[in-house]
Amino acid sequence: MATTRTGGSDKSKPFDMAYHGHINTLKPLLAQNEKLKTQTDENQRTLLHWAALGGHDDVLCHLLSLGVPVDPRDDMEMTPLILAASAGREKVVNILLKEGADINAKTSEGHSALQYASSKNYKSICANLLEKEASINIADKRGATPLHRAASKGNLEIVKLLVESGEHLNIDQRDCYGCTALHLACEEDRQEEAKILVTNGADLHTKNKEEKCPLDYCTRGLAKELLEIAESRSNN
Repeated sequence: MATTRTGGSDKSKPFDMAYHGHINTLKPLLAQNEKLKTQTDENQRTLLHWAALGGHDDVLCHLLSLGVPVDPRDDMEMTPLILAASAGREKVVNILLKEGADINAKTSEGHSALQYASSKNYKSICANLLEKEASINIADKRGATPLHRAASKGNLEIVKLLVESGEHLNIDQRDCYGCTALHLACEEDRQEEAKILVTNGADLHTKNKEEKCPLDYCTRGLAKELLEIAESRSNN
């Protein structure tokens, strides 16, 4: 997950200023030192990374007005957009998207802005990313999609948003273990999430690499409810 890694050295002070939103102190430094705009810290983060993570749209907009790149990557391949989404910085996310940030950029582990927002239950950010055509089935290195993240975490409103976001969702997409989002919802006893998934067509009988289907992870009561939902769906 995104981390705050500012330090205490003189070199780190401009990055601290960007993170804490000290724009009036930072502006003169930028005017004096052209290289500071794209300078990186020990983790390859720029001022734009730190302004995005801190949620300071005034600092962000000033940097962008100076022509800094919108998608620099740190040592974990995180872009400012990914950091902003992971921290719930909705206004910053919106600005970066308007400036052409890569909506489907991934970290070194394959995590995207939509995956972080889905995992952390930031519904409005998820909705905006989807509206701007973020890939709904984007997967990380373990094959987990935003739906996997939301279902396993119990983020019901995100699950609803994803399944209602159109025909492109692969509701039965499998991760590297062969598990669908429904497997994870059942395993974590996320009952409402499991019901929403089955109501919207998730397959109860898909087997993972352990040859187990979602029903194998359910309590008896939940399994009964899910089977009833699936039967009702097939009869309509």
